[in-house]
Amino acid sequence: MKEKFVLVLTLVLIAATHVSCVPEEEGFVSMFNGKDLTEWDGKPGGWWVEDGAITSQSTEEEPCLKHHYLFWEGGEPSDFILRFKYRIAGGNSGLQFRSEKRDNYDTWGYQADIEAGPQWTGCLFQHGRKGVVMRGYRATISEDGQREEEEFASPDELMKLVRTDDWNDYEVVAKGSQVILRINGKLMCQVDDRNENACRDGFIALQMHPGPPMKIQFKDMYIKVLDKSP
Repeated sequence: MKEKFVLVLTLVLIAATHVSCVPEEEGFVSMFNGKDLTEWDGKPGGWWVEDGAITSQSTEEEPCLKHHYLFWEGGEPSDFILRFKYRIAGGNSGLQFRSEKRDNYDTWGYQADIEAGPQWTGCLFQHGRKGVVMRGYRATISEDGQREEEEFASPDELMKLVRTDDWNDYEVVAKGSQVILRINGKLMCQVDDRNENACRDGFIALQMHPGPPMKIQFKDMYIKVLDKSP
């Protein structure tokens, strides 16, 4: 009887572990297998898997001298919901989306920004335009670049919800001209970006940023591709 109980308990624990790795909603597919960089392409030696997480690091002995990106090879989605966990120690990073692939593992496009400091985490960045919308703000940007914006929450108070040197949940929603970023379930910023320079589709990639010693990790990455908005 004791052996049977132990077997049943083991099966329950295995099932619970399996369920915990599955997204809560249907339609999400895994982007990362937790073991290796299958379906990802980046600078040789620049990225690896450590403790079940995609990892890159810059140290004093081996510094990152130029930014580079790890590209997901699973598609170039336009409209989607993407969820992942990240942990950063020092420096700056981010998740690129609707982005162009450029030479030497470089890119250009939108970025859901990540930073160990107080400025950029939870902001929508774009190469060439920098801060499209900052944390705590909701904006509408017209075709000719005219901007209407409101502060819906204190950027400093939102930053207090971000865990330092620990895992955080990040959600990116891209639907037509709308982009919404959430961290740990809280809205960080939102934009209706109708500008002619707005990004509409393209690659998803992870950023390694030059600068002082730092380490960035990503795991539990899932995406749900949505029907493209007209």
